[in-house]
Amino acid sequence: MDKKAIVVFSGGLDSTTLLHYVKSLGYEVYGISFDYNQRHKKELDYAKYWGKKLCKEFKIIDISFMKQIADNSSLLNDKEIPHDHYTNENQKITVVPNRNMIMLSIAVAWAENIKAEKVFFGPHANDYTIYPDCRPDFVDAINKASKLATYNHIKIEAPFVDIQKWQIVSLGTKLGIDYSKTWSCYEGKEKHCGKCSACQERKETFKILGIKDPTEYDVE
Repeated sequence: MDKKAIVVFSGGLDSTTLLHYVKSLGYEVYGISFDYNQRHKKELDYAKYWGKKLCKEFKIIDISFMKQIADNSSLLNDKEIPHDHYTNENQKITVVPNRNMIMLSIAVAWAENIKAEKVFFGPHANDYTIYPDCRPDFVDAINKASKLATYNHIKIEAPFVDIQKWQIVSLGTKLGIDYSKTWSCYEGKEKHCGKCSACQERKETFKILGIKDPTEYDVE
């Protein structure tokens, strides 16, 4: 029987690449995504697409209670999404407090239940400035906690935590990923807005690599 792994993924560039990468390592992949009442819920359409395509089993878990406890985040309210670079201080308004710890705790429970060896998630080096739960210290701490909290000593791994987004997409391109089937925009409209920090970062990534950006933007 194949070794089992849970992959936490949203339908975005990084986590979709992670899903393909873990699959390429020979794991029997179980995918998990989360509906936390995010304004860009459209990302879950792309998570479903890849979940059905690549996963032995795929779940979307409803954690919409997050809006009750984290509604200061502009991803969970009607406040304007800042149209600045993702490293700017004002991007902190997009942080959903403790989101990764909550999601990973649920993923670890599922991993323990199905006797999976590992849980993978996809933070990267570009995230360090704004998102505390995407930093290497957090990854180390949550991995230790997971091993202590489970009989099977479930490992949490973040293989992209020390590399840049362009390096992730470079890997994904080699894996043959169709990035038109991913979603980044925080606005969650019909097309990528082209202005929010997630869209700016997406544009920069393809530009750095010198490859065609398959994304349709409202503003180029």
